[in-house]
Amino acid sequence: MNIHVLAVGDVVGDAGVDFLTRHLPALRRLHGVHFTVVCGENAACDGLLPAQADAIFSAGADVITMGNHTWDKRQIVDYMEGNPYIIRPANYTARAPGRGWGVFDGPQGLRVRVVDLIGRAEMNSNFDNPFTRMDEILKEGGADLTLVDFHAEATSEKGAMAWYLDGRVQALWGTHTHVPTADCQVLPQGLGFVTDLGMTGPSQSVIGVRPDQAVNRFLGGLPRRFQPAEGPCRMGAVLFEIDAAAKRCVAVQRVDIS
Repeated sequence: MNIHVLAVGDVVGDAGVDFLTRHLPALRRLHGVHFTVVCGENAACDGLLPAQADAIFSAGADVITMGNHTWDKRQIVDYMEGNPYIIRPANYTARAPGRGWGVFDGPQGLRVRVVDLIGRAEMNSNFDNPFTRMDEILKEGGADLTLVDFHAEATSEKGAMAWYLDGRVQALWGTHTHVPTADCQVLPQGLGFVTDLGMTGPSQSVIGVRPDQAVNRFLGGLPRRFQPAEGPCRMGAVLFEIDAAAKRCVAVQRVDIS
């Protein structure tokens, strides 16, 4: 059996949540999607609120992943503790609330493991090593297929992780930069990979925020709290087709909406 896994890029602001809510159900039907993972850490621009998480799940997400803004909205902490379908980076300190990965029910009784990792290059060297942390997680077993959201800045770190895990997991995609990449591919041992999904949010923006705020920052102006831009939106999404019997990804394609 071939299953279709949809990965949706960082949702930015209320406009991004609304766009996802309006378009994700149809996208899932169009491509016969069996399992959907959405990065939600920017739904409140910086962080995620419980009501936004509820909306993302209602739109069709099976799992929500987080990233470097996981704790920017502290209201999400109790929500994460009580909901196993929202995960934060697994290589955060062990003292952090929530879960870094989970095994979820997929189609035809398949057990689908989803892992959230965060990179260290140009991010925060205090995170545990994502490569060795992933080794530890894979030793746990208990899953038929494994999907990885690697929330990282450096394209080289994402690519290195993909090659490191080729043959051991079925799909790995990058999040965080909010810029979609055109390198969808299947590696030699069957791992489906794309460097970055892009984002789901305002298209006339600088990675989702108001352009004037981004310009102000680079001109050396006083720091301001970023706000989502207004105007039309787009959705960055990638579809992975996985041969469940062979445990190999067989196709990867962008299915963006704008």
